[in-house]
Amino acid sequence: MLPVEEKNAIIDLLHRQVVPAIGCTEPMAVALCVAKATKLLGCRPEHIELRLSANILKNAMGVGIPGTGMIGLPIAIALGALIGRPELELEVLRDSNKQAVEEGKKFIAEKRMHIMLEEEDKDKLFINVICSANGHEAEARIKTSHTNFVFLRHDNEVVLEKTNEQDEAADDNDEPKLTLHKVYEFATTTDLDDLRFILEAKKLNSAAAESGLRENYGHQLGKTISSPLGKGIMGDSVFSKVLSVTSCACDARMAGAMVPVMSNSGSGNQGICATMPVVVFAKENHNTEEELIRALIISNLTAIYIKQSLGRLSALCGCVVASTGSSCGITYLMGGCYEQISYSVKNMIANLTGMICDGAKPSCALKLTTGVSTAVMSAMLAMQHKYVTSVEGIIDDDVDKSIHNLTAIGSKGMDETDRFVLDIMTHKK
Repeated sequence: MLPVEEKNAIIDLLHRQVVPAIGCTEPMAVALCVAKATKLLGCRPEHIELRLSANILKNAMGVGIPGTGMIGLPIAIALGALIGRPELELEVLRDSNKQAVEEGKKFIAEKRMHIMLEEEDKDKLFINVICSANGHEAEARIKTSHTNFVFLRHDNEVVLEKTNEQDEAADDNDEPKLTLHKVYEFATTTDLDDLRFILEAKKLNSAAAESGLRENYGHQLGKTISSPLGKGIMGDSVFSKVLSVTSCACDARMAGAMVPVMSNSGSGNQGICATMPVVVFAKENHNTEEELIRALIISNLTAIYIKQSLGRLSALCGCVVASTGSSCGITYLMGGCYEQISYSVKNMIANLTGMICDGAKPSCALKLTTGVSTAVMSAMLAMQHKYVTSVEGIIDDDVDKSIHNLTAIGSKGMDETDRFVLDIMTHKK
């Protein structure tokens, strides 16, 4: 049994990493930073200067901004300045409406913003905003995580300044060190009432999926799978339902639907991918509510564990992480024990490692579907005690070492890939 203090620390970790978000978290984090600087300035900015890390730029270029019918950073920046509420964090643009969007379009047309690539700071998640008006200026900086302000300034008065050492020390103190077995033990032994909050993820992400099925968002992958054409090819199986519902939620989110989703580790798509496959499988498999809750905790906490060493943003597609979590949750719902859950992780890593992230966009639904289909297959194999062994590729006998092999490739080995992808994205004719 885990000590009470450790259980409480993990519960706190889940509450910090599984939070609601409206829209893609990268442009929302930029909007949040702009809103914070605007509030410090105390008036509407006349000019906004932004320095953004490559990964922030990559994930904000092609994604829909909720309630605007527009894509990309400019409208997110404009709305952050005009109606952004920084106290709402990743729901900063909750008050957006048609009038605000029209004002935002005018703000863009007046060329009041200047976006630059940050090349000095090496953090993959870096946002620096300077808003100016009437001879005054305010600066806000977010680093490492989407809502982590490390610097605030009004004119010459520094309101907040965290050093790298302070930030790292805070991270070390705040985050319990996880292993896959610790994830399993926590999820299966913690009092159910302490875990029931995870059902809010089911509620929000299911509503997003319903929106994606109701409307024509993005590439309509989810609707296509559940259409007569899709059912004629894939049938009306548990498998096809898992894929369809997950894709519908992603279709809606990436196209800019004004619906909140429950994110995981700073990513709405990861939250969808860690939640909806487990929710749909539990419903179709007639699992109990307790089994669903514990499976959702396994899935979401596994994703958080993997992200601890991978980092918030990387060249590795987040669906690899989240679908690995959902495979663990599905294996549990199938009646699997810890050993079989570890097999499903090895199967996932052997299959999906290397899937690149080329920004947040409507076609992310395709990648989520690839990840989720692999999650189901990996769970099926694991239940038969069939798994990829250490004589194959990057898999180690120790499942945690296998996970760290994956994250080392994603965080370090694919750095050059990341730069190459961004170069392609920014130089298209």
